[in-house]
Amino acid sequence: MENQSYEDFISTVSHELRTPLTSIRGFSQTMLSSWDKLDDESKKRFLKIIEEQSNRLISLVENMLSVTKLQSSKETFVYKETDIKPIIQTVVAIVKNQYKDKNFEIKIHDKTPTITVDRDKFQQVMVNVIENAAKYSSPDMTVRVCADCCGDFVSIKIADVGAGISDEDKLKIFNKFSRIDSPLTRKVQGSGLGLYITKNIVEKMKGEISVNSEKIEGGEFLTTFEVKFPVSNIENQVREACKP
Repeated sequence: MENQSYEDFISTVSHELRTPLTSIRGFSQTMLSSWDKLDDESKKRFLKIIEEQSNRLISLVENMLSVTKLQSSKETFVYKETDIKPIIQTVVAIVKNQYKDKNFEIKIHDKTPTITVDRDKFQQVMVNVIENAAKYSSPDMTVRVCADCCGDFVSIKIADVGAGISDEDKLKIFNKFSRIDSPLTRKVQGSGLGLYITKNIVEKMKGEISVNSEKIEGGEFLTTFEVKFPVSNIENQVREACKP
């Protein structure tokens, strides 16, 4: 990193880490000093906050490490032939457990060919995008994950209904530390690193990622992220089977 970029990075990291650490320390001190005065409901609520902030801290640290590796060019990719269906099913189960107020629907074409990617990195991409859809969708809405062939690519689309993304923000959301300013995003905690990391990983694996957001009935928006990975040469014949 250049000196100024490095200083900006450290400054932002310090700011992002301070909030969960302050919350964990504050609620821990309150419980230690006032344990006998707190009712069971308050204890559970405080412990829940400590757990949530601990998870946020872990996520922040993991994202920071990912960014550092990406920028230092030390990230290692191990490519293997990968069936996307079981990975997407696993990721949806993980995210669903975290966002119990959201519904999830998976639709993957039976003859979708395998792709050649780093499986762990591919799972990280799916976690980031599917979790992002669940995080910013409206309550009780359904997050839909669909996959099929699209020319020489396997296309994975993750769609949700919520506040939407303006044309101006469609490129900005993939920038480091960038977050959309809206009533919904102000209520949701985030570091602005998830989509930046996702885009970098996808492109390093020769894929593409894009987003589309269109207004629907009720004043909300249907937002769809599309992640595309090329079909490997040995699978070109299989790709033909996906055509109508």
